[in-house]
Amino acid sequence: MRIALFVAAALAVPTMLLATPVNATTLCTLTYNLTGGGAFYKRSAGDGVVRCDNGQSLAIRIASKGGGLTFGKSKIENGTGKFSPVHDIGDIIGAYGTAEVNAGTSASASKAQVVTKGTISLALAGTGSGRTLGISFGSFVISAR
Repeated sequence: MRIALFVAAALAVPTMLLATPVNATTLCTLTYNLTGGGAFYKRSAGDGVVRCDNGQSLAIRIASKGGGLTFGKSKIENGTGKFSPVHDIGDIIGAYGTAEVNAGTSASASKAQVVTKGTISLALAGTGSGRTLGISFGSFVISAR
């Protein structure tokens, strides 16, 4: 009986070492392009690619809609984003809440923003061109292409 338990334990240990932990997370980054603007109602659209440190990647679409006291237009090229840890690349799909204050007038404007969806946050940064002024609230939606 003791030998059988020893053999069972000896066989179980390598299997446990190879198994992926239930709480394993991956770090993902985003590269994107985004264009848009408006008066009172702000709308932007773009595309990008999400890449994770576990080898997963996903081509995405971005749609951002919101309202407030906002005027102008902007274009971000080669923007970057960093997600908080996720279990799978599919976790990043969905609608994130946004709030932003902006003021800029330049051929080389900069933008930084954090958007959230439940426990997942995405810190965005980018440079581009445009003229903006205002305060807005809305959604930032990521979908698979």
